[in-house]
Formats: sequence, structure tokens, C-alpha cells
Amino acid sequence: MAMNIRYVARETGTNLRRNFSLTLASVVTVAVSLTLFGAALVFAQGVGNMTARWKGGIEFIVFMQPSATQEQLDSVRTSLEDNPEVTSVTYIDKAAAYEEFKQLFSRSKDMIEAVDESAMPPSFRVAPSTSDADVIQALGQAFQKKAGVREVVFAFETVRTMQRITRIASIVIVAVAVFLLVAAVLLILNTIRMAMFARRREIEVMKLVGATNWFIRVPFMIEGLVHGIVGAAVAIVGVQGLNWAFNRGLSNNRDLKIFQGFVITGSQMSFTTLLLIGLGCLIGALGSGIAVSRFLDV
Repeated sequence: MAMNIRYVARETGTNLRRNFSLTLASVVTVAVSLTLFGAALVFAQGVGNMTARWKGGIEFIVFMQPSATQEQLDSVRTSLEDNPEVTSVTYIDKAAAYEEFKQLFSRSKDMIEAVDESAMPPSFRVAPSTSDADVIQALGQAFQKKAGVREVVFAFETVRTMQRITRIASIVIVAVAVFLLVAAVLLILNTIRMAMFARRREIEVMKLVGATNWFIRVPFMIEGLVHGIVGAAVAIVGVQGLNWAFNRGLSNNRDLKIFQGFVITGSQMSFTTLLLIGLGCLIGALGSGIAVSRFLDV
């Protein structure tokens, strides 16, 4: 029996209307779980962007004067690389510093327009071989008075604590989201099962007139996909709304300076959006697929 698009759309719509309360519960559960998952992902991305300069064991940064000469830069670099307490040194030139500046202060367009690349201080990011805070501080301060050095900034426990809290919070949020995702799959499964039970007579008649397995199953599977996709769409709106609210709150509150680098790039938000759509489709397909294979005897 040939598949008819109008038939599939009509049958899917009938199922959605007939089980409206279960459909609504499934969509809401998918939306809440994916919103939590997306929020955790966006939060982790934002904190990752905010603390990017401290990755790879970086414990302090030696900022040079924008007007530092090449001789002064070479002197500091040589002193750092030759120090036995230093594991690695990464040089950030003015161009790279300006790109990072634009990302960290993407909310402050006036500030970006007021500063050009020539005003950016080049820097050396230093990863010491020890984790002793006193040794690291003494090491960093040894470069404070060198010619051409503007300041030495330390990470110490502030950044590390923020990263640990972020990991713990993300794990908890994702765990709750996964639990709700499982609940969403079960709800979709039960919704499809109820739809098949309500139409068992029609299914029996269709089987008698020669309807194929897929001809009967497809409308129910499309119904599950609709649950997942609509839930994902609501989750995307929710995640983007949370990101917008957070950005607006930071823009209106200059006291929260520690979060000024909390920025989600366009590519990261696009990735999150595509991931949520994919997860929504997967949840819907999984729930409906299990339902039609277990409860539809064709």
C-alpha cells in the first residue's frame, strides 16, 4: 500500500488532538529537560570563554607596557623560559590581545570603539612547575619591576574556585536534565501507546485490507517526532531568553565585573541550537520507535 503524505499528516494531526493532554505533558517535559541541558551547556561555554586565558595550567600573566621595546620583550621572555620554576610560556601579541579584548567586552561597544590595537599590552602567560601559591606569587613578583612590565596578574584560587563550581553545577544540571529526558522518552512512549490503543479497531481493519507495517507505523512515529521537535523549539527559545536576560543584567550592572567576560559567541549558540534540535528529534524518534515496535503487532 503506497504511502500518502496527506494521509500521514491527517492521521498524525488526529493523534495529536485526541491525546492532547498527554501530548502537552510530553512537549513540556522535553522542553524543560532540553532547556536545562542547553542552559548548562551555555553556562559552561560562557565560563570557558571567561577563563580561557587561564587554561593549560596558567597561574599568572605578565602584562607588558604597550610601548615596550623588542629588547624588553626578549629580556622578559628569556628570563621566564630560563627559569627552572616555569613549565611553559605563551606570548600574546597586540593583535591577539585585541581580539581577546573585543570578545571579553563585546557588550561594551563604546569601549571597543574607543580602544585600538596599538593600545593593547602584549603579555606572557606563565604555567609554573609548582602549585604552591607562595612560590607562584614570589615568582610572579620577581618580574614586577623588570623594565617594560606593566603588571603581573595572578589566578590563584579565584579562577580555580569558579571553574570547580562551574563543573559541579553543570554536572548537577545535566544529571537532572538526563533524568527528565528519560521521563520525556517514557511519556512519548506512553502517548503513542495510548494513541494506538484508541485506534486499535482502525488498525485491525487496515491490516485486513493489506496495509504494510510502515504504512501503519509512520503516523505514530511522526507524532513522536513532533513532540520532540516542538519541545526542542520551546527549549531553544528558553535558552536564548536566559542568555539574553543574563547579558542584559550584566550590561545594566557594572558591579558584576567578574562576569564581564561571560560571553557566548554566535557559533557556540548555533551549535547549542543544532544540538537541542538533534536531541529533540532523537527523543521523539526513540520514544515512538520503542512504542511502535513493542505495542503495535503488525
